Amino acid sequence: MELEWFRPAAFFGSVIYALLGVVVFWLSFIVIDKLTPYNLWQELVEKQNMALGLVVAAMSLGISLIVAAAIHG
Repeated sequence: MELEWFRPAAFFGSVIYALLGVVVFWLSFIVIDKLTPYNLWQELVEKQNMALGLVVAAMSLGISLIVAAAIHG
């Protein structure tokens, strides 16, 4: 039984790609926040805009799928 995931190169490569994916997701969220005409955080947290929350959730899933596909492929 070989532990492929336990090799240091595979482990650190996975950690680096995970961090890179989080950074790309964070940067794309900031860009989308700047492109919208209102403050997303204020709308979501203070005004509890549920419709905007669903749009942001769909956008987050979309960006996450793109980042995952780019890293995997």
